[in-house]
Amino acid sequence: MELHNVWFVLIAVLWIGYFFLEGFDFGIGILTRLLARDRAEKRVLINTIGPVWDGNEVWLLTAGGATFAAFPEWYATLFSGFYLPLLVILVCLIVRGVAFEYRAKRPEERWQRNWETAIFWTSLVPAFLWGVAFGNIVRGVKIDSGFEYVGNVWDLLNPYALLGGLVTLTLFTFHGAVFASLKTVGEIRGRARQLAQRVGLVTAVLALVFLLWTQADGGDGASLVALVVTVAALVGALVANRAGREGWSFTLSGVTIVAAVAMLFLTLFPNVMPSTLNADWSLTVTNASSGPYTLKIMTWLAVIATPFVMLYQGWTYWVFRKRIGTQHIADPVH
Repeated sequence: MELHNVWFVLIAVLWIGYFFLEGFDFGIGILTRLLARDRAEKRVLINTIGPVWDGNEVWLLTAGGATFAAFPEWYATLFSGFYLPLLVILVCLIVRGVAFEYRAKRPEERWQRNWETAIFWTSLVPAFLWGVAFGNIVRGVKIDSGFEYVGNVWDLLNPYALLGGLVTLTLFTFHGAVFASLKTVGEIRGRARQLAQRVGLVTAVLALVFLLWTQADGGDGASLVALVVTVAALVGALVANRAGREGWSFTLSGVTIVAAVAMLFLTLFPNVMPSTLNADWSLTVTNASSGPYTLKIMTWLAVIATPFVMLYQGWTYWVFRKRIGTQHIADPVH
């Protein structure tokens, strides 16, 4: 396999890892408004991701850096054409990180309530916009012969991309609700399972329509297999959630995300950004990639560094694996 193909696969893996981990991360942020009934329950939900949310975002930074180094043409066209939605996502991630850290710095109820509101919106907006962005990447955008995006922001708000945004929003919320049921005890655990069931049913309908649309537009045999796995995993997650098998439900909701994102990349390949103006103007793994020497150096660095990053993040999740409830929330000391 040629190195530019290898790096396309590696970038796909990085995005899959990011959406798997940040998916329940965003979902928990959304659930602070939908699930928690009081401040103690909000603290329980926030504490389930408190030790790991920043580590989850490393996958995004790595995916962006890998795209810049391995496919500079793709990076340039993507970040110039999608400047506004990506800027909104970036601002949300910055505010979200500040909210996690500053929420408990002062005892005033208004101060904490405002930061909790910020956590909710800065989780919901990126969860929706990532689906819009990837919907447009797979569908194709207006790219001219110079590989530059010549559309506008309104072109990105097409029905397919908006449906993709709804799919990621509901799927991440479902993933977060399953994670909440896995990581909590007490009354909030039962309500998380009930909410996961309702959100999961909506997700199943939206995801099926979106994936069938994707398959009909540009899918092949491999993407069809990924579609079947996605649907089967989502149905399995719902069944396991209803039966109270939270570990299986979370595993299968994660498989749903992995298979769905894999299907998008399988549909996209060998393009990285199709042009809707002329197929010959599409960015591909060949014309958008860096030189062989750059890709070779990057490959060696990835082989050396990736195992250490994976081991450290796995160790973090193992250390903070226990369930928590309102009884574990101490009174704030200021």
